Amino acid sequence: MTEMKSVIRSLQILEAVAQHQPVTVGELTKMFGLPKSTVQRTLVTLNQAGWLRASRGDTTRWEVGARVLAVRPAALQGASLFAAAREPMLRLREALNETIHLTVLDGVHCMVVVDRVDCDHAVRTFHRIGDTSPLHATAAGRAVLAHLSRAEVDEVIARGLKRFGDTTITDPDVLRADLGEVRRQGYAVNINQFRPGVCAVAAPILDEDGTPLAALAVSMPDSRLDVDQLPELGRQVAEASEEITSRRLA
Repeated sequence: MTEMKSVIRSLQILEAVAQHQPVTVGELTKMFGLPKSTVQRTLVTLNQAGWLRASRGDTTRWEVGARVLAVRPAALQGASLFAAAREPMLRLREALNETIHLTVLDGVHCMVVVDRVDCDHAVRTFHRIGDTSPLHATAAGRAVLAHLSRAEVDEVIARGLKRFGDTTITDPDVLRADLGEVRRQGYAVNINQFRPGVCAVAAPILDEDGTPLAALAVSMPDSRLDVDQLPELGRQVAEASEEITSRRLA
């Protein structure tokens, strides 16, 4: 019974953060009439599980993490991002017959897969809904990172650029140069930088003020990547992302 009460309390606090975000521990304490230590402990637990995060604007306040989107109910399928993205994702899959992913930014910590359209190849890439990936080592992450502020890029670099493979970008200067190229060409490329044998091309989905909300990516085994076709592949992904942005803002 005690464990059940704890679960219910955690869900109630999660709902309160979603409704009032960004919100402080003190504000939540007043809402629930609970000891500050109990609320703080619950917030830390939900943060460790990926459901909550410190606000990017004020780290004393809490907001929901992008992982919440990974377990959205069917009713949320009509939400603006998902509704805007679905048809362009399906058309891109039909054109390329490779797996298409929609990922969203979780703070400046990682990208979270929130939707996927599979190809029909027997050998294909696969990411579960809710899977996370680093910003610096993936095409989706760098597509978004290229449109974040210099301070946010510096924050990512300060946390360390972990090496996942021989081609992972781990030098801050190389990363900054790469992000400039991503902004110029409109898409990012990942060739075995995160997972061995997996390649991807991604483009950002932007808000009306240019803030990156998400990324659209096509991924495939490296055996099917034709590097000579990267500019054309990047163009197709970028055009689909631009369509999603336009549909969402319409």
